[in-house]
Amino acid sequence: MKDTGYMEIALEEARAAAGRGEVPVGAVLVDGATGELLARAGNRTEEFADPTAHAEMLVIREAAASVGAPRLVGCDLYVTLEPCAMCATAISFARIRRLYYGAEDPKGGGVDHGPRFFAQPTCHHRPEVYGGIAANEASDMLRDFFRERR
Repeated sequence: MKDTGYMEIALEEARAAAGRGEVPVGAVLVDGATGELLARAGNRTEEFADPTAHAEMLVIREAAASVGAPRLVGCDLYVTLEPCAMCATAISFARIRRLYYGAEDPKGGGVDHGPRFFAQPTCHHRPEVYGGIAANEASDMLRDFFRERR
């Protein structure tokens, strides 16, 4: 499956999150060698009353439990929004190979904005990062979500 196919699954998860009243962010974690989809999720911070229940965190937890290891070497993460600093740190700790994200997040992002976690000298693992995958659709979904709530 091409990168856009995995991002489409992440967008499906984001739409489902919006349907639950969550900020519409979705993520997919894939074995980079085989293309096997290991986990998919959308935000569940409200549902779980858990500020760490971001889509990225949920797929990392599920995949790590599934493979029985804390490191997901060789795995690729697709997420509809630039990860925050918390999620960027978890991505680094999990040793994820590649990060593909959709919309940029100038206010809350931790990869190409804000703390730029992977550029810090204290970061032990830096994934390859590719932004802008289906960025317009991801941005539109977020903008519409917040417009409806204001």
